[in-house]
Formats: sequence, C-alpha cells, structure tokens
Amino acid sequence: MSDTDVENGQTDDVMDDWADALAEASDSENATEATAQPAELDSLVADGVMSIDEDVNLDVILDIPVTISMEVGSTKINIRNLLQLNQGSVIELDRMAGEPLDIKVNGTLIAHGEVVVVNEKFGIRLTDVISPAERVKKLK
Repeated sequence: MSDTDVENGQTDDVMDDWADALAEASDSENATEATAQPAELDSLVADGVMSIDEDVNLDVILDIPVTISMEVGSTKINIRNLLQLNQGSVIELDRMAGEPLDIKVNGTLIAHGEVVVVNEKFGIRLTDVISPAERVKKLK
C-alpha cells in the first residue's frame, strides 16, 4: 500500500473487510461442527467401546486415503527356498480352495469376501463384515 492509500483511510477499510471475512469463516466453521455422527459410531459409543466428544467432526478424516488389501492366504518359507523360486514355481498356502479371502484396511481385518470378475477386472464381493465394535477392539 502506498502512503496515499494510508492517508485516504483505505487501510481501515481493508482491515474491516478482513475482519468481516474472518468472522464469516468462523461462523460457517461453527455451523458445520454440529454434523451428525454415523450410526456405527453411535453404536460404539452406546456399547462403551469408545467415547466421542460432541464437538468431534468426522469430516476431517473422511478424505484420508487408506490401503485395502485382499489376502488369499499365507505361508512361511526360509530364505534358501525363497531364493530358489522361479517362474512356474508353486507355493502352497495355508488356505483351502473356496475359503473366503481376508479383506484388510491398513493391515486390520475388516471383512471376508470372494473373488468376482466385473467387466474383465477382478473384484471382491463382501460376504462377512467384521462389526465396528470388533474392529475398534482390534485397534487397541
């Protein structure tokens, strides 16, 4: 701002505009904080699994990316056998054919499912979802 702007009183106008804008932003933030909690969280609170402060706003975490993985099975082998694997090798897993897959989010089991093909791409059909209370208990 130039000295003429200061002399003309425009700095006061700019400061008033900023104050008004900040007040509006504060009012809109306070209005969104009172959003309703999902039913799953209500049941967790009712069951005493977790407590939620009334001012908690879950919108803050809804856009956080997580990694979903599907586990067909697993096995343990020693490094000697691992280094001997090549194209065409078969590794026996700890699951029987037809058993459901484990669906994990960031390594935590959330459901079981089966493989499906949709538009020539693999997918998973959830057959059993772990209850929210059980998922929270496993996080502790």
